[in-house]
This record gives sequence, structure tokens and C-alpha cells, in this order.
Amino acid sequence: MRVLGINAVFHDPAAAVVVDGRIVAAAEEERFSRRKHGKRPVPFAAWELPEQAARWCLDEAGLSPADVDVVGYSYDPGLVDDSLAGLDPGWEDLRTTYARRAPRFLATALPGLDPATVRFVRHHVAHAASCGLAAPLGDCAVMTADGRGEAESYLAGEYRDGRLAELAQQRLPDSLGLWYEDLTEHLGFTRASDEYKVMALASYGRPRFARRLAEDVHATGDGGFSAPKPDFARFAPRREPGEPMRDEHADLAASAQHCLEEVLLDLARWLHRCTGQQDLAFAGGIALNCVANTRLHHESPFHRVWVQPAAGDAGTALGAALHLATELGDRVTPMAGADLGRSFADDEIEQTLRRAKIPFEEPDDLAAEVAEALADDKVVAWFQGGAEFGPRALGNRSLLAHPGMADNIERLNDVKGREQFRPVAPMVRADRADELFSRGPIPSPYMLFVHDVAPSWRDRIPAVTHVDGTARIQTVDADDQPLLSEMLTAFEKRTGLPAVVNTSLNTAGRPMVDDPRDALECFGSAPIDVLAIGPYLVRRA
Repeated sequence: MRVLGINAVFHDPAAAVVVDGRIVAAAEEERFSRRKHGKRPVPFAAWELPEQAARWCLDEAGLSPADVDVVGYSYDPGLVDDSLAGLDPGWEDLRTTYARRAPRFLATALPGLDPATVRFVRHHVAHAASCGLAAPLGDCAVMTADGRGEAESYLAGEYRDGRLAELAQQRLPDSLGLWYEDLTEHLGFTRASDEYKVMALASYGRPRFARRLAEDVHATGDGGFSAPKPDFARFAPRREPGEPMRDEHADLAASAQHCLEEVLLDLARWLHRCTGQQDLAFAGGIALNCVANTRLHHESPFHRVWVQPAAGDAGTALGAALHLATELGDRVTPMAGADLGRSFADDEIEQTLRRAKIPFEEPDDLAAEVAEALADDKVVAWFQGGAEFGPRALGNRSLLAHPGMADNIERLNDVKGREQFRPVAPMVRADRADELFSRGPIPSPYMLFVHDVAPSWRDRIPAVTHVDGTARIQTVDADDQPLLSEMLTAFEKRTGLPAVVNTSLNTAGRPMVDDPRDALECFGSAPIDVLAIGPYLVRRA
């Protein structure tokens, strides 16, 4: 079957194509439109159709819109509970109307597509399929948690022989995701966008409000939880954007983070008792919380925890496609990696460089040249292979730097124009990771867990050691990413360090770089020393 998956509700519009059970392509619209999270600075911004992403995914699969057998749309407007309109005053009817008309919108955007092929897939079922079917686990338990779907904020169940058995759901208005979004806004950040900043801020505080928060936010013992609308002003004053951060703000972030982790652990224990499964797959916006994921890995009864790299709403495009492919009889092949987006041939990259009239070189050993630049404390933009699907830079669209220079964390945050409390992460050769890091799972190719940095290494890689002694690592396997592995090996020969700093190739408020033109714009506008793009090097004059 030829299945197109679409997410176009709330935020992060995306598309994916699955052919005969194999994931061919997946991409977020923001990489094409250059509007982060698919949001426009006008009303109805979150309802952007992923037109460009869908066209590219179909082209990558060699399909026209008319070739598509079925379209999975990751939201079912028929399941919306009208009594929940108060969660989003003035928008609920509009959102539902938009979703109902999505088949016609898609047919207009993709001429030749039959609107009758569009099927609505429940939002949390799409999340569940994005992890339970994409994971290399086989039969497994599954949890999905986010802000909201049609009438739910959480689903728990298990996959057996590719079929989902639902065991628990949490009805709205209780929602861990909306609760954490409210916290994000209360702390002066952008809700449904900056939750990762709250997670980073939590490391600077003490969880002194956790017990009082848990009076309202806790698991209920039946597979669900309580998470009502919060009043965070009881603990810390509301911070407006740009205002100074106070100690009680960091303490509130730490307390809420601890509370979230405890609820997820209780839910995981309940699910393990019900299923007896040894492995857990996890998706939804909450699954991007790396600290909580690590506690699930370390303290839950599950032996393995696998998190979808595109755990947010973008991943529901893939999940909707996988769900329908399975329903229609295809056997799904698990994800081999997150590099499901656009890639560019060497001649395409060369043409872009020549049109821009930028001097470049083609070294005999690109990995060695980049390692030399990093050892010399240069900041390197690394653009190779297919773009990552999801919010993490995993060595295809990355900014790299020397991890042994303590001031590189401040330097990179300045390059990207972001808050100084934000950590940067290491990428490390998979065969050396155990020596440097512990507690989190290894290998860890998708940067979705935090690991303790070994005490003997903290002074050697200070740029990637967070204030709490942890790091959100990405392990690099030589078989999967040979050029990246060669560069890490060459860097270690020069410095004795088998890791480098890795953060996303973008600046604040902008989507991650996707095509060669984006890379040149980022290189030209930010203090980056070297651009390694395909087989070519561009050096700052």
C-alpha cells in the first residue's frame, strides 16, 4: 500500500510516506517554509497544511498524488468533545471545522489526490503507532502523553503482532502536557514551543515545591492521572519575557519537573503490571523530556525504553501512515534512523556554492580537515546526508565545537542567540560512550536521554557537562554514520577526546537548516568559522 501521513492540527505540520510497510520519507513543513513549528504571525497559524513537505515526500517515493492509496490525517474531528471548548476558547469549533474540511484542502494542495482516500486517525493512536510500530522492539508496551488530542491527553496500551490494544486513556481537561505548557508560559517562555527550556532551567533549582504540586498532579492508580489547571503563582510570581530569572522560578521548574517524572514512573509501573511486556515505546510531546525519559529507563520495570525521535506532533504524520498501513495488511519495517528528510547530491551543493560566488575547497580528507578545525577551537557547521525528522540535530544538520573548552557553551549560545542557562550536548563514538557516560541507555543515537558524566571526564569535557553533572548524549555508530565516526576518531587523535559538542544548525527562532541555501544563510549571518557541506569546505575569511 502507498500511504501518505499528514499532521496539520495545533502545530508542527508534517508529512510522511510509507510504501508496502517501509518508511520512505518524513519531513516537517517548517524546514521548507522556514516558519518554526509551522506558525505564522497571524491567526490560524497552527493550521498550516504541510504542502511542500507532502510534495517532497511523494517525489522521494516516486509517487504522484493520484498514486496514493490512502491518506492518514492524525486527528479525528468526529471525536471532539464540545464540552471541552473552554480549554481553547473561540478556537475549538474553528479547529474542528478545519479538520473536517482537510480532505478538500489536501486535494486542492495536491492536485490529483482523491479526497475520498483521506481517513481520520485518532491523534493518540497516531502517536502510539509512531513509536510502537516504528520501534525496533517487536511486541511492546506503549505510552503517549502530550497536551491534547481530540478529547484525551494520554494513552497507554500494548502492541502485539502489530495491533494496538488500548488499556487506559486520560480524558481532558486533565493533561500533563497542558500543565507543563502553563508552567512554560508562567516562567516567561513560549508555550507549546519552549518546554525544553523549562527542563534545562530545572537543573538550577531545588524541588522544594514538589510535595505541594503533587497534591494536585499525581497518578490515580487506574492507569490515569490528575493534572488540573494549575495556579503556579502560589509558588513564584509570573515572569514576563525578558524579565530577570529569580531563584523561585528555577525552584518551581525543578519542582514541576520532579512531579512530572514521578507521575510518569507511576504510569509506567501500572502499565508493566498490566502487560508484562519487557519493552516500552514512548511518544507525544512529553516524550521529548530527556530527564524524565532517563528516569523511565533507570527506574521503571521495563528493560528497554525506546522514544520516537519525532515524538512531538510532527511524528503523528508518520504514525498515521504506519497505523493505516498495518490496518490494510502491510507488515511495517521499523525505523532505521531519523535521517528521513531531504538530502542533496554533491553537484547540487557545488552549484549552490558557485551561484553564491563563495570560495570553497574539496579536501582529500574532509573528516581530518574538520577535526583539525575543531581541535583549533573553530566552530563548524556540519551539513551531510538526509535532514533529521524531529527536533534533534543528530550529525546531519549540526553545529560542532571543542568540548574541552569551558567557554564554548557560552560561545555557542551566543552564536545561536539563546539563553545562557541552556546546555549543549556531546556526540561520542558508540564504542567509547561507556567510558565517559553512565546511567542512561547506550547506545543512544537520538539524543533523547541524559547520562551522568563520569567524574574523571567532567573537567576534560566541561562544555558539554551540565550544571547537574549530566549530558544529553548522541552515540555515533561507524556503520550508520561512517563520515561522522571518522571525524570523531580524527579529533580524538588530535585532542585525546572521543566526543565533540553537537547542537542544532540554526539560530534562535529559526527552524533547523535544511537545504544548502539555508546553510549558507546561517553561515553568513552567524559567527561560524567553517562550513562542511557535502564534500566541500567553506572557511570564514
